[in-house]
Amino acid sequence: MHLVVGLGNPGREYEGNRHNVGFRIADQLARPGTPWRSKHGAALAELDLGGEKVLLCKPMQFMNVSGQPVASVAGFWKIPPARIVVAHDELDLPFGRIKLGIGGGAGGHNGVRSLISSLGGPDFVRVRLGIGRPPPSWKGADYVLSDFTRAEEAELPALVATAVDAIREIVTRSLTSAMNKFNVKNQQNQSNDKKDPKRGGDA
Repeated sequence: MHLVVGLGNPGREYEGNRHNVGFRIADQLARPGTPWRSKHGAALAELDLGGEKVLLCKPMQFMNVSGQPVASVAGFWKIPPARIVVAHDELDLPFGRIKLGIGGGAGGHNGVRSLISSLGGPDFVRVRLGIGRPPPSWKGADYVLSDFTRAEEAELPALVATAVDAIREIVTRSLTSAMNKFNVKNQQNQSNDKKDPKRGGDA
């Protein structure tokens, strides 16, 4: 079984925040009508992806302690870190860039830091969706807790769908296969965006 975790903050007031894109990815992966239940301080749903069992998890505690319910779920179902896939926002990637990998530091992300602490190490798989750096006058914390712009919201459905496809590839094939497919593809897309002067955003 794989444990797929989408990071976010619980509560309607946070739904549109950049920091909650992990929740969006989890919700999209679940598909409409998938039943959720509350256990271990998280919302949980069971899925079958290509014959592989998946336990989908949205921690229902705030980001800086989200590792605690994830560790509780992983311990109860005896899921090792290498089979835990975590989807989250990433300041250090340009908006729309998706990057897959395993291990590494928290990079300033409080949810990832909490996961590393609670799981006893960093060796879980990460699906990082770039949200870009904040404007010079913004603090990082204010930026991640702000909503996406209208232009970004228009692009998000396709980006979330790509992240979901990447998770499916990880679960049904392998992380290496997914990295070869999606990391390269996103690098190419980012290069094309830089060449397009029409691409931009609005507040």
